[in-house]
Amino acid sequence: MPVTKSAKRALRVAHRRHEENLETKAMYKKAVKAVRKAVETSASNVSELFSTAQSALDTAAKRKTLHRNKAARLKSRLAKKLNAEGASTAAAAPKAKKAAAPKKAAAKKPAAKKAAAKK
Repeated sequence: MPVTKSAKRALRVAHRRHEENLETKAMYKKAVKAVRKAVETSASNVSELFSTAQSALDTAAKRKTLHRNKAARLKSRLAKKLNAEGASTAAAAPKAKKAAAPKKAAAKKPAAKKAAAKK
């Protein structure tokens, strides 16, 4: 147990930070698991869950609960799974072609007036 006043204060801070880190860690782990499960079951809200997981991983990296390279690695792996699953479902059910939208004519700006030359 700490003896000095400053050591007692430091212990309180350490406990508080430990609890905050555990909450952040649980948040990103739950989000990553939800995305993996949704990809396996081909749920309709996978992209929404993926953006939530990315946000949770970025938050954990920003708070230094998680190393930024690990956060990037997890996001990359989730994206790879999501794209692989999207490619397999796209091959199974081809999408309907969209009608081409007419292109808008580019609006031309009037030429800038040149200043009169002084003699």
